[in-house]
Amino acid sequence: MEKPDRPRWFLRALLIAIFYLVVGIAFGALAGDAASSQMRFIWRLAAWLVSGVAFAVHVWYEQDRLHNVPRVTAFHASLAAALGALLLAVSANVHGISAGSNHQPLLLIALAAWPVMTAVPSFVVAFVLAALFALWKRSM
Repeated sequence: MEKPDRPRWFLRALLIAIFYLVVGIAFGALAGDAASSQMRFIWRLAAWLVSGVAFAVHVWYEQDRLHNVPRVTAFHASLAAALGALLLAVSANVHGISAGSNHQPLLLIALAAWPVMTAVPSFVVAFVLAALFALWKRSM
């Protein structure tokens, strides 16, 4: 049995995870340099919106272009989100070490907690989006 798409879907998930990392770091830096708490909030909200659009595009691509079932789409999208959270946790740990943070135990917990806290809700959201998209596509 051939499995030609396995490396592709994982590579796609990894690339999207790296995109989430870049968005988190870039918008975090912009938020950190913000002159007011309102601008800090705006930059953080913008990061969530950009990541949300990337997540929705990933679900759409899995459904429309690859014709995956909702369960597979949700798994791939939630894996990308969880990998992105893991990369952000690693980045936070590296930053914590370089900044001499005394929050190291909490940052170590983040290596496991952030991916789990991201994977579960993102799976549910992706599954619902994919199922709704599949229903909408069938009705056309």
